[in-house]
Amino acid sequence: MSAARAPSRSALADRALRVRGATLGDYLALTKPRIMSLLLLTAVCAMIAAARGRPETLALAALIVGGALACGGASALNHVLDRDIDRLMGPRTCSRPVAAGRIAPARAAAFGAALSACSFVLMATLDNLLAALLALAGGAFYVLVYTRLLKRSTPQNIVIGGAAGAIPPLSGWAAARGSLGLGALLLFLIVFAWTPPHFWALALLIAPAYEAARVPMLPVVRGAAHTARQIVLYALALSLITLLPALGVAVGGHIDIIPGAAGAPWSYLVPAGALDACLVALALRLWRRPNPRRAGQLFHFSLLYLTLLFVAVAVAAVV
Repeated sequence: MSAARAPSRSALADRALRVRGATLGDYLALTKPRIMSLLLLTAVCAMIAAARGRPETLALAALIVGGALACGGASALNHVLDRDIDRLMGPRTCSRPVAAGRIAPARAAAFGAALSACSFVLMATLDNLLAALLALAGGAFYVLVYTRLLKRSTPQNIVIGGAAGAIPPLSGWAAARGSLGLGALLLFLIVFAWTPPHFWALALLIAPAYEAARVPMLPVVRGAAHTARQIVLYALALSLITLLPALGVAVGGHIDIIPGAAGAPWSYLVPAGALDACLVALALRLWRRPNPRRAGQLFHFSLLYLTLLFVAVAVAAVV
């Protein structure tokens, strides 16, 4: 075989060196720690709420470790499937370990599968089977439905695929009670409705990168103005969902959708209302004049929004 048809020995050596030279930081990057931390927060707060502020210590620890393993495993598999478009989307993604060639796809896939398997065994043993299955299902939905089927085929990818990020609260609730209920469904809906405005704000910031990789995110397909309108609609819908526990207050506290929210409305409904007002205001501001600065402000606030809202859920249960 001629040198023109095959990589040179030096090129093969360089590639082998890159794969062997993967660091612990590269493997940590495969797990997407920032995304993992937010998903873990929603699961932990859901468990605290379901346990009415008194979760079992061992079960909580298992949820934290098992949830981290489940999220990390799914993220590693996402790196493998998205390595081609990661190389096309600029410096934010092209330096990722699999896309840059520092970790071989097969090795990253094995790493992700191992983390997922460990998560299932740990949670099934120390939490319960339902919590373990839900954690596994969330990762599978993210990898197979969102990444594999939806991301490159429809601008509604993040709407449907957002269900994956909404499953950790279900897993946390199940870890405490061994079953689901209205409270678990409400927390699922909160994250489900939160995901589109959060992700579309980011998509507005990096729309050229998605366009270069031919990923049909909403700003690429329908433009910034349409995306901003959709963000407003979802922000309004999210506000209505988060205020559903007010129904408990309206009937004298007899409907306690989120444990504690009806009995101590100031600990949940007051912060939820304030957060909703800020989110809707930022969404309307973006709709009036879509630009990167306003999209960035909404994106960063949406992270704070979900964090503080779920903390309020946990505090209401404790109080």
